[in-house]
Amino acid sequence: MLLVPPFTEDSARAKVRAAEDVWNTRDPRRVVAAYTSDSVWRNRSEFVRGHDEIVAFLTRKWQREHDYVLRKSLWAFTGDRIAVRFQYEWRDDEGRWWRSYGNENWEFAPDGLMRRREASINDVEIAATDRRLPGPAELPVA
Repeated sequence: MLLVPPFTEDSARAKVRAAEDVWNTRDPRRVVAAYTSDSVWRNRSEFVRGHDEIVAFLTRKWQREHDYVLRKSLWAFTGDRIAVRFQYEWRDDEGRWWRSYGNENWEFAPDGLMRRREASINDVEIAATDRRLPGPAELPVA
């Protein structure tokens, strides 16, 4: 299945899953490959443009968000746009756990690369015992 616009429900769901999978690698170089070279992001209050800024942003993010694990779900889609809901859990340098909730709006180029990403995110401190998203090392082996 080609994951390019215009999206169907199946291709939109597959695109969301592909994004979740690549973000869970926590590898900025792998993540940035899904974006156009001039991609524009709004992440919380930060504005990022282009591959170099995206890689720098993600590198900083994952240096402070330890044991990061993300889950995304399709909210809506049409043409060249997809909206997702997500949550992720991570641990800070002091060992406190956080769950971050948010929404993203995505816009894609004809080749399927994301050219725009707008993310609104809120963080809630949680107890380690309240975690509900298993990390990559905790996922069952298929």
